[in-house]
Amino acid sequence: MSVRTILTWPHPRLEAVCAPVEVIAPDIRALAEDLLETMYAAPGRGLAASQVGALVRLFVMDTTWKEGARSPVVCINPDVIERSDERATADEGCLSIPGVMASVERPTSVRMVWTDLDGMVHDEWLRGFAALCAQHELDHLDGIVTLDRVDDAQRDAILDAYEGDL
Repeated sequence: MSVRTILTWPHPRLEAVCAPVEVIAPDIRALAEDLLETMYAAPGRGLAASQVGALVRLFVMDTTWKEGARSPVVCINPDVIERSDERATADEGCLSIPGVMASVERPTSVRMVWTDLDGMVHDEWLRGFAALCAQHELDHLDGIVTLDRVDDAQRDAILDAYEGDL
């Protein structure tokens, strides 16, 4: 396992739509392990393969590790198949846009299907922060960054602050 470099916006790979994982081969296992190590080192709660330059539909998350024991989840070919009507606005950070928080509205729960490293298919309702984190990481697999989820005024303010830090 190794810590990989996290790409920062506006790197073009962050705008790419990722390809499905066809086979859970050793390179996919190694990528998942590297993503987890990189996420924990960052320290973040989620990380998509595209954020380290690998354009495959894979992300990892661990939404509770900062409060307790680690409980990593590896999501291969994730897909949200149902969303709650209830929505909430929350501040989101992104390891690819360091130092920036954006106020993003999302469904508060989602039903997501994914495959784990053992080839088992999961079909679960994610709620609260887990739902928000999964949606954020899934956005990365579709070439969407937080800046694409805010209105023009918020985007302009974020870009002014972000560009000032470069």
